[in-house]
Amino acid sequence: MDTFTTEKRSEIMSCVPSKNTKPEEFVRKYLFSQGFRYRKNDKRYPGTPDIVLPKYRTVVFVNGCFWHQHPGCRKATIPAAHHDYWKAKLNRNVERDKEEINKLREMGWRVIIVWECEIASKVKRKQRLPELADEIKSATLLDK
Repeated sequence: MDTFTTEKRSEIMSCVPSKNTKPEEFVRKYLFSQGFRYRKNDKRYPGTPDIVLPKYRTVVFVNGCFWHQHPGCRKATIPAAHHDYWKAKLNRNVERDKEEINKLREMGWRVIIVWECEIASKVKRKQRLPELADEIKSATLLDK
């Protein structure tokens, strides 16, 4: 059972940011420091990717493990309170993500997903962010 009233829960949820989150900032700052130039939250593309790298024809989504149900992640749980509601909502998120990724790929874009848990600590960021940079750079190698 939820410990908050419907109004209070709504207020709390309205404070959850959908863009410019800390994980997105970590990724953007790293990419900029490595010389990558990008657009943020470009609404011209399906799913409004967090990072669009036109030069590499690549988009990056920095996904929260809970909201996008990262497979196998301990943060990708479904709350016990209002279980049916949350299950349907989170499943819709996952389905919408798949549709948007497919649309982007059909448009010729490469899609990279960085999960929140992959960059949660300095140690993890030190490993994942250089891998991301290599993955982006490899896009140009595929085109040649």
